[in-house]
Amino acid sequence: MSGTRTNRTGEPAAQHDPRRWWGLVIIGLAQLMVVLDATIVSIALPSAQADLGMSNGNRQWVITAYTLAFGGLLLLGGRIADLVGRRRTFVIGLIGFAGASALGGAAVSSGMLFGARALQGVFAAVLAPSALSLLTTTFTDPRERGKAFGIYGAIAGSGSAIGFIVGGVLTEYLDWRWCLYVNVPIAVVAVFGALSLLHEQPGQPGARLDIPGAILGCGGLVAVVYGFSEAESRGWTDSLVLGLFAGGVALLAAFVWWQTRAPRPLLPLHIIKDRNRAGCFLTMTLATIGLFGLFLFLTYYLQVILGYSPVKTGLGFLPLTVAIIIGSTQISARLLQHVAPRALMVPGMLLAAGGMLLLTRITVHSDYASEILPALTLMGLGMGLTFMPVFATATAGVAPQDSGVTSATVNTSQQVGGSIGTALLNTIATTSTTAYITAHLLNPADRARVVAEGTVHGYTTAIWWAAGVMVLAGLVAGLMVTAKAPKYESRTSSPVPESVR
Repeated sequence: MSGTRTNRTGEPAAQHDPRRWWGLVIIGLAQLMVVLDATIVSIALPSAQADLGMSNGNRQWVITAYTLAFGGLLLLGGRIADLVGRRRTFVIGLIGFAGASALGGAAVSSGMLFGARALQGVFAAVLAPSALSLLTTTFTDPRERGKAFGIYGAIAGSGSAIGFIVGGVLTEYLDWRWCLYVNVPIAVVAVFGALSLLHEQPGQPGARLDIPGAILGCGGLVAVVYGFSEAESRGWTDSLVLGLFAGGVALLAAFVWWQTRAPRPLLPLHIIKDRNRAGCFLTMTLATIGLFGLFLFLTYYLQVILGYSPVKTGLGFLPLTVAIIIGSTQISARLLQHVAPRALMVPGMLLAAGGMLLLTRITVHSDYASEILPALTLMGLGMGLTFMPVFATATAGVAPQDSGVTSATVNTSQQVGGSIGTALLNTIATTSTTAYITAHLLNPADRARVVAEGTVHGYTTAIWWAAGVMVLAGLVAGLMVTAKAPKYESRTSSPVPESVR
């Protein structure tokens, strides 16, 4: 019965389903679990390293194994959701993610933890696009979609910051393993909620996966992201790094060529040829480059330079989280019906860049309330203004058979941007720190002071670059995203009704 209502009448079914907002709670819960897992183990990493005997060179794989698998396999996960069915894929992703989390929590060696984190990324790549496509097909009324995407954008934007808070609390008061175990009860609740509250969106019978496209696309993304992660330790001119970049670009070029000839392409090129969607994808990539760089530097700055505990560090990010939620749900969601998406995205990126510029003034003795808090507030409001219209605009007007892969492309932009930002900005910071220490360390007795000052100098140099990336994101949004306010678009252009005609 629910399938008939959804497939044939489309919009009315979604409008009158009394359980749709509870369904949003389940979708949001799953999305929060996936997003915060990229950062929840960051604060726990020193404890896990000591417990499992990881080397300094290998510890990065606790983070990188997850983002590599997640970002590299998202397109395939999105297409699986389109072919198999969104709710079914959503549930499979939840169960697999919970199992991988339990395996990581029980890890007895670093290799076991790395493998579990990679497996988490694989199932996250299945789970995330099915969650967003379920949201797209559940809320078709423009006003309700604005509210729903405002909540979803707030979760997606604040999840990483929430991960720091949760990770700090669990590490300090329980054990680092609970940063992984905590996913199990969340996933159990989400599975039962999905089965009882979400309607199944049937897959395409008889359709097949584009296996060559999956190999080329996923291989290219993994190579590029892996290259950026290795550049942090090896340097940008290392032969392996250059080889990874060259191989990744070649694979991605071959992927685009194949998509023009594949009978059932993994990523239909009309999705990224659309000017508005392409602008949203690029804006998201650039925005998360700066955001993840902020997370990295501010975490180490608060703990190493200012001496904050894990919990205090996590709570230090709370204003950023609150500001993102306010920007998404109270500003963007209310205004998107009346203004064009870029009228929110451009000011959002400029606000975020302004927050970054404030952070370039930090020193080894900065005060949180007067120097860091205002910057985090501006950053959060800017991200909230940006994320919500990006998600809503990128997925608007997409036929149901392509909603999964479109959703995956948005998430891919976020994950690849985060991976690039972490590696790129960290390399800039490390290089600047080394140069500063070399130039200023004249007396060995001053080593501790010079190292601290050099470290902060490296952070501020990288933050200058991040601010520039944010401005570039605003420029891209202003020039490429030309969609009008949903209020002025024809109701027949909403994704579900259009596709069932």
